[in-house]
Amino acid sequence: MAHQPFHLPEKQALFSVDTSPDAPPEGERWSTWDGATHGPRPRPDWVVTDLGAVESDLGVLKTGKEADVHVLRRWVPGTARLSTMAAKRYRDGDHRLFHRDAGYLEGRRVRKSREMRAMATRTDFGKQLIAGQWAAAEFDALGRLWELDLPVPYPVQLDEREMLMEFVGDTSGATPVAAPRLVATRPGPDLLAELFEQLRSAMLTLAHHGWAHGDLSPYNVLLHEERLVLIDWPQVVDVIGNPRGFDFLERDATTMATWFTRKGLPVDAGELVGDLVAEATTRF
Repeated sequence: MAHQPFHLPEKQALFSVDTSPDAPPEGERWSTWDGATHGPRPRPDWVVTDLGAVESDLGVLKTGKEADVHVLRRWVPGTARLSTMAAKRYRDGDHRLFHRDAGYLEGRRVRKSREMRAMATRTDFGKQLIAGQWAAAEFDALGRLWELDLPVPYPVQLDEREMLMEFVGDTSGATPVAAPRLVATRPGPDLLAELFEQLRSAMLTLAHHGWAHGDLSPYNVLLHEERLVLIDWPQVVDVIGNPRGFDFLERDATTMATWFTRKGLPVDAGELVGDLVAEATTRF
């Protein structure tokens, strides 16, 4: 299936334009690398870390209830150093939905009892803490999963509620072309079988380390050059620490097994769940 480029909006001020003497010579803002939390080393060669780099927002790639994803270009003026990234911007505590938070946050802890109480009672302060936890949890998860060589985007940096990560797709042209979600693809029989093995291997590795995606579906799996890339990790679940951990694990497996079966590859969801549970309990 041919990849379709996302549609860029007509010229609009996605960042405020700075006309002061300290404004960047190109782009819409200076690089936000300095002062941010950075992803794991060794970094991929395409990551631009120069403090003299500039950035431009190319438009919205995806909107969601908890966050919006933009496409961001960062480059060093006068050089060929350029990278295209996905910028995930989490909504603050007053502009996001919290109906799914409770189950996923079980098993996570913060140091101060005051913060735990605020999160439990959903005070304004507690909502802001939860919003920050989602961003930090996803950034931390991506870093750990990347180090395990799992198929996830590389997390470039986290700055408050904005996370920059690898853009999955074709960046060779003037307009980046995002990889399609798995749900929008029609793999042939051979590729379908190969993709399931990729998925199974990734899920087994996750389970071995005590994790489940928590919201895995064909909508948050990308297909890029016959390779699956798993995205959207803010709700990553500690299978052992979360009282509902194995429920999330089973749901992930059943959802994906159902999709592959419908596409023509018979997958035994119960067998997959059993393999994952066995892997998750090997360390305990």
